[in-house]
Amino acid sequence: MIDEKISAGGDGAVEQIRRAEEISRLSTKDRAETCKGQIRAFLASNFYIADADALESHTSLLDQGIVDSAGVLEVIGFIEETFGITVEDSEFLPENLDSIQGIAQYILRKQN
Repeated sequence: MIDEKISAGGDGAVEQIRRAEEISRLSTKDRAETCKGQIRAFLASNFYIADADALESHTSLLDQGIVDSAGVLEVIGFIEETFGITVEDSEFLPENLDSIQGIAQYILRKQN
């Protein structure tokens, strides 16, 4: 799988794999915080958020109008590309995709 990513993505894929390996060496708590930081940064750069740092990890992204149904597809693309996991259709659930906390927990479950 690593060889496929490298041949498909070149240097970007190598960097992604390197970052994933670094993150995998962190404690579970540190991995969760790193994951939440990456999610928060993605949301801040791709969706309108007045103050991304003030956004609580448990806040509903859908209820607050931060992410709409089309935005969920962007979030899924980010998850798959950044964390190297596949989001199955059956996993398109609010508890997995509706908050920074939920997304981070989902990613960590899939990676274990």
